[in-house]
Amino acid sequence: MPHTVHFTSAGRTDVGVVRSGNEDSFLLEPQHGVFIVADGMGGHAAGEVASDMAVRIVGGALAGVVGKEDSTAAEVIRQAIMDANGQIFQRTLVEQDKRGMGTTTTAMVINGARYLIGQVGDSRAYVLRAGTLMQITKDHSYVQEQVDAGYLTPEQARTHPYSNVITRCVGANSEVAPDIYVGAVREGDMFLLASDGLTGMLEDDEVLALMESADQPGPLVDQLISEANRRGGLDNVTVIVIRIDTVEHHENGNSP
Repeated sequence: MPHTVHFTSAGRTDVGVVRSGNEDSFLLEPQHGVFIVADGMGGHAAGEVASDMAVRIVGGALAGVVGKEDSTAAEVIRQAIMDANGQIFQRTLVEQDKRGMGTTTTAMVINGARYLIGQVGDSRAYVLRAGTLMQITKDHSYVQEQVDAGYLTPEQARTHPYSNVITRCVGANSEVAPDIYVGAVREGDMFLLASDGLTGMLEDDEVLALMESADQPGPLVDQLISEANRRGGLDNVTVIVIRIDTVEHHENGNSP
């Protein structure tokens, strides 16, 4: 591969202040360049079953993505999320207490100097680049659809009573269509994957301020979770941060 990328990463999930159980799951596998956040729903511990299944199934499929072309890697991610969807949906059919369970899934792979993200639901991926925080993914949510249609402003969407209603999730139906995002990683980039337990509590400019004030992923993860909890911690909070330290280009196309 013509690029060698070095990065530092950290991740953690927290039950929050209000909930008694944690239905979020996450995967941090820097050795494979794989990072996943999943926010389960369904009650009676079914949400945590769905998110755990998504993380395990998708994570297992993505372990061998590094080194593949964008189009091939994107197809692996899409298929992995669809496979997770099928297996979770199957459990909702055969296990009475699992009916209605599902999960968001935001899965990121760092593949050389490229990133690929597969997404279903409203867990988000952001990148902080050159002082600007950009939301890479787009929520599959009722309020996002209303914003897209011009019926709500982004500000109204944040405080709308249906702000946590998602329109697409993994496991609720026999089929699902993941969105795939592909782009370049640059030295100094800071990627953030988070469940809505973070983004529902903090505005993007508040997230930006915290990300700019911290240079180490570990302490930053803790600060983001602490701030979400300080604001009320209404939901489980899961955060992964990946800092791109160096991007080395090899002219001959061979890594050392």
